[in-house]
Amino acid sequence: MKNTFYTNYDFERLRESNRDDYRSPFQIDRDRIIHSSEFRRLQGKTQVFLPGQFDYYRTRLTHSIEVSQIGRSICTYLMNKENTPFRDDYFVDPDLVELSCLAHDLGHPPFGHAGERTLHKLMKPYGGFEGNAQTLRLITEIFYRSGDERRGMNPARASLDSVLKYKSLYSQLDNPPNHFIYDYQSKFIEFVFNGVKLPVELYPGEKLNGFKSIECQIMDWADDTAYAINDLVDSISGGFITIAKLLHWKEENKNNLTDIQSEQLENIIKWIQKGNYKAKFGSQIGEFILATNIGKRKTFIDEKTNRYKYFIEINEAYEERVKLYKSLSVSLVFQSPQIHQMEFKGDQMLSKLFKVFEENYITQLKPTKLLPDFTDHLIREEKDFNVRARLVCDYLSGMTDSFAMRTYKRLFDPNFSSVIDFV
Repeated sequence: MKNTFYTNYDFERLRESNRDDYRSPFQIDRDRIIHSSEFRRLQGKTQVFLPGQFDYYRTRLTHSIEVSQIGRSICTYLMNKENTPFRDDYFVDPDLVELSCLAHDLGHPPFGHAGERTLHKLMKPYGGFEGNAQTLRLITEIFYRSGDERRGMNPARASLDSVLKYKSLYSQLDNPPNHFIYDYQSKFIEFVFNGVKLPVELYPGEKLNGFKSIECQIMDWADDTAYAINDLVDSISGGFITIAKLLHWKEENKNNLTDIQSEQLENIIKWIQKGNYKAKFGSQIGEFILATNIGKRKTFIDEKTNRYKYFIEINEAYEERVKLYKSLSVSLVFQSPQIHQMEFKGDQMLSKLFKVFEENYITQLKPTKLLPDFTDHLIREEKDFNVRARLVCDYLSGMTDSFAMRTYKRLFDPNFSSVIDFV
């Protein structure tokens, strides 16, 4: 049975394609993501802790898989929920939501959000760096490139739109630390809306960034669910969060907690005491899925697509839980000296690597070949400083944590001599 929620407008690709396939356009795009090297590299990128530091916690890859499961489950729940606008021939495609969930962290660099902040600092003269903007760059320009052609995966309009958490351009905001896309990517916003002019009330910043397709909204809540819950589980298992620390944090923040948050904090302490916190947190994933509902709205693009007619509503109690869990992670984990030491080390390595590549490939082109043949060739063929910087940034942001460390050692450690993993 045909799903009438989507039209040819949603299926149209960035570039014309006559491919006939047994799969839907969204299944094709999802499969292209799964089989990409960029997706595989997520297994070596930091979620909270450095990959290899322990053997039980999440990496960017396992996190992305968990987000995709939650996203698909939300689609199933909303489809079968009473008083829903959806039916057997009109529903949010779970393959498209899965695609969005699997892709949402593709553009994140080594060393977690600290690495993202470092690359943004280094790239400010050249247009900034943002993990979500880099995801957009990967799927539209870098995936499956060969020779001199850099074609991306040629996504369908709805596929591209499903990963657009932010639509504001870097130059439209006042020195933003994040939540933007690169200026030249405005052409992809034009493609998403097929050239239809955005209404004036959707001004850049929170208003424009908050205008998301229903698939992107579901991905966003699935992401919040996964990292808010599972990052706490890993942090408790790793000894970063203890009962003593929770009691101290509760006392310091008692005036800022809602009744729901105070009660949930007490529950967490009890779960740790009983040793069943993994099972208890795990069961909350289902609760967060059931906390969703669908609302309807009118937008300027409704004549072309159904993807903006609906928005996801979250039960307020569960939004408060997410805020509590994020606050705990920030205060007890990300502000810990262990994490700050790791972030400091990552910042030093990325900064030194970028400086060397900047001196040899961006501000001038020196004959020394420090990058792999393909990247070296692309940069030497490019005259624009900003484009050369972006290509260097592509190389650095695509590194896994361990590869970034080895590259740093190869360039700066006289006792390190490995030459076998240069690509």
